[in-house]
Amino acid sequence: MFRHFRSDIQAVFENDPAARSRFEVVFTYSGLHAIWAHRIAHPLYRRGWFTVARMISQVSRFMTGIEIHPGAQIGDRLFIDHGMGVVIGETCEIGDDVVIYQGVTLGGTGKEKGKRHPTIGNNVVIGSGAKVLGSFQVGEFSNIGSNAVVLREVPTNCTVVGNPGRVVKRNGERVGDRLDHTQLPDPVIEMFRTMQKEIDDLKTELKQLRKPVAGGEIRK
Repeated sequence: MFRHFRSDIQAVFENDPAARSRFEVVFTYSGLHAIWAHRIAHPLYRRGWFTVARMISQVSRFMTGIEIHPGAQIGDRLFIDHGMGVVIGETCEIGDDVVIYQGVTLGGTGKEKGKRHPTIGNNVVIGSGAKVLGSFQVGEFSNIGSNAVVLREVPTNCTVVGNPGRVVKRNGERVGDRLDHTQLPDPVIEMFRTMQKEIDDLKTELKQLRKPVAGGEIRK
């Protein structure tokens, strides 16, 4: 367990440039506190001490704003950045060197029994507000974009964005039409452009109707 504690601290320094000292990390990082509480609760849960384990997880949730079910399996060097609102379900499995940002949900889609939460591979990054829902695999070295809603399996080394989530990059190559977050459409602007075009067309038609005809009369 203490080996995990040391590697968890090291993960903070590897992923957060704002981390300055071990003292600061140990006493002020809520994501680290939630992970450590889980590392204590999980062995108790596996031994059948369900109520005690849940009590530890609920105290941790109250103190950190991060809810990790004691039944979840977490690998080495998980880093939860800020973490407020993060929820990790009972049958979720998380590999090594995973990064999770605030507001992420690793949950289920219904009341089914058994494995109902996702399995997150090694070296996966899950952006702020993303929802990964269901019993499927997220492949190693994949990135889940902020606010994406992922409902199906993600292959290895992919980037997923959108709602519902779709793969836009795989093995460094674009897949289909890529969502460009710097060129997002503005529906209000598009509506005004359409209206302006219609007004210009009407003006052109009126000018054509008012052109003088033979004999000097204006056509009406």
